[in-house]
Amino acid sequence: MSRIRLPRQKSLIMPEVKNPFVHKIHLTWLDKIRIALMTVTVFPIRVILIVLLLLLAWPLAAVAIACRNQEGKKEPMAGWRRAMRVPLRFMGRTMFFIFGFHWVRVKGIQASAKEAQILISAPHSSFMDVIVLFISGLCSGVSRIENSQAPVLGTLVEFTQPVLVSREDPDSRANTVREIKKRAQSEGKWPQIMIFPEGTCTNRTCLINFKPGGFYPGVPVQPVCIRYPNKLDTITWTWEGPSALKIIYLTLCNFHNSIEVEFLPVYKPNQEERENPKLFAENVRELMSESLGIPVTDHTYEDCRLMMYAERHNVPAAMGLIEFRKISKKLGLDFDNLKELLNQFISICKNKEHITKEEFAEYLGVPISDTLTQMFDMYDRDRSGTIDFREYVIGLSLISQPANTDETLQLAFKLFDSNNKGYITEEELNDILYNAFEMDNIDSANLFTQVDSDKDGKITYDEFYHFAKEKPEYAALFMTFRQLQQRAVAEDPDVINGKISNGSSKNGTKLKDE
Repeated sequence: MSRIRLPRQKSLIMPEVKNPFVHKIHLTWLDKIRIALMTVTVFPIRVILIVLLLLLAWPLAAVAIACRNQEGKKEPMAGWRRAMRVPLRFMGRTMFFIFGFHWVRVKGIQASAKEAQILISAPHSSFMDVIVLFISGLCSGVSRIENSQAPVLGTLVEFTQPVLVSREDPDSRANTVREIKKRAQSEGKWPQIMIFPEGTCTNRTCLINFKPGGFYPGVPVQPVCIRYPNKLDTITWTWEGPSALKIIYLTLCNFHNSIEVEFLPVYKPNQEERENPKLFAENVRELMSESLGIPVTDHTYEDCRLMMYAERHNVPAAMGLIEFRKISKKLGLDFDNLKELLNQFISICKNKEHITKEEFAEYLGVPISDTLTQMFDMYDRDRSGTIDFREYVIGLSLISQPANTDETLQLAFKLFDSNNKGYITEEELNDILYNAFEMDNIDSANLFTQVDSDKDGKITYDEFYHFAKEKPEYAALFMTFRQLQQRAVAEDPDVINGKISNGSSKNGTKLKDE
């Protein structure tokens, strides 16, 4: 029997890069020998020099930010405080020289603060990207508030007068946008702001969704492309991959680390982009994507949150990777909705990464039949023979939920209620389930018990309705069965008396033709 085709939304096809949040380092024997030699020779010297530089830079930064009142903190540094930027910038660049970034290849020309107050940098792949701040004149950044509270480094972060963000504070986003707007419209009085709009680190194989915060002011921005053209990538720091300490260690054990920074021409938004920050962000991302030669995807920081949630439930983190922005926008689901669906998915697939046909049938309490196989295949968008979490979310939203209408449920109830009594008996349920799914009496009885919430031996429409709302897959199963039934009748009218259609049940009961 041919497969029922589900119209595909091109906007929901799999991204070119399935997981931009994973990075693995593969060391050759030569790499291991080099690292061993560097560990006992150059590595300790580099560490000592970096610590000395930090200890020297810290008091300079501490003095520069000392004795300022709250109003003073809201204004750009001036006079002798601002002059401290020169030695601190030099020390910062020297520190990265010690790290092995002996020279930086710079392409293009950096715009002045009056030409572009905001620098948009991507891809953001590591804490090593901080080197770009020193190359660009010690810009201010947008940083997590926790970074400003760290010992020693926190003082250095605070000196740059960053825009601080708290992911826990619900008002933080609005305050951040307001502060960026204020600085962007200062006509060069504030240092330029460098923003990494992706909001989290990736493996540089794509550009994920740009957050619109840096685009709300509607002012010209300068895109800045970052590349690390190293044969061995010890720089990338992602959610799945080496720890920060391992990244630092391996990078310090390299003879030299290459970096390339490209300043693209200033991007001036048109009227439509000024009124629509998300469009502005998307267009800048497309421009940078072309320059970098990598694709764009709709992954976001929320994908990382789902990955962390999956890990806490002892399943592979990659299970939570679904391209949150695209799924949220197209299917109208928020983070809490998806977290709830992830819990449900984990319970079905029994802590594995995919749902098999057998697990899908077990979850629904039905045997494997043509009807179930057709529905399973509609969920299985990539024809892999299993359903991943992304496919499950799309299947529920595009197949099961649309089928779960009042009209469909009323039609299904009438099909079960053969004499229009207003309720379904266990025998009637057995007959239909045997014809549709070849379900035996034991499985039918189990399902009947689940639906019959008041245990009075009959299923009312309210009980039927509430159960279907809890498990919308049943409505889709019913619709799939009806489609198969109608197709079979169209191909061979005699099949009306057969197993798949409204023919005789195993108990000899004639099923009514709706």
